[in-house]
Amino acid sequence: MRFRFRLVPFIATVIVMAAGLSLAQWQTRRGDEKLAIEATMRARQAEPAIRLDGRNASVAESEYRHVLLRGEFVRDWPMYLDNRPHDGIAGFYLLMPFKIASTDLHVLVARGWIPRNPAVRTQLPPLITPSGSMDIEGTLRSSAGHVMQLGSPEPLRPGAIVQNLDTAEFAAASGLHTYPMIVEQSSDTHDGLVRDWPLPSTGVEKHRAYAFQWYALTVMAFLFFVVTGFRRGSK
Repeated sequence: MRFRFRLVPFIATVIVMAAGLSLAQWQTRRGDEKLAIEATMRARQAEPAIRLDGRNASVAESEYRHVLLRGEFVRDWPMYLDNRPHDGIAGFYLLMPFKIASTDLHVLVARGWIPRNPAVRTQLPPLITPSGSMDIEGTLRSSAGHVMQLGSPEPLRPGAIVQNLDTAEFAAASGLHTYPMIVEQSSDTHDGLVRDWPLPSTGVEKHRAYAFQWYALTVMAFLFFVVTGFRRGSK
């Protein structure tokens, strides 16, 4: 048996193998990063809860910590994050500023998930917001997560449906002194919202599967080059 070397197929094979290895390693790293984030989250949630007020508003290492808040919701500034499905159903995350008692500090609270009207996308269900001063609990997060931005974002306004929401952007639009993190609410305020927040490790199996596919493509490209080289040599 003879092997016939050809430069163009060799270069094409090297490119495909390099791309496959690079993408496989990237998917592997993404899965490892999510597992590391979840480990950090579990460790921080085992620590004592933080009572968030105006005096500790600059806490930087507090993401994933359990937090306690006392104050009231700013009812006239609800925000709806689009493209947040739950159990395969399209819906929104409801975000609303929460004014901390005896301060001018506001915290964006991800109150929960609500389903979207499949017939009229912009029609929102009735909103139940508790009034007056109350205590709520939750988890501090650096953001509510980001999705692919579809089109140009509209200016923020009360009741807006947006793809993504930044705390600094919200502070500029609302004029409210806003804490630079959000709170994923976990306590029940009898408002009918779903508070089944996804873990940071959600999707690790998907990353592992994608990595396997890219590694398999790399091996297949190498085998294809070798097999076709021997066939050409035999002919």
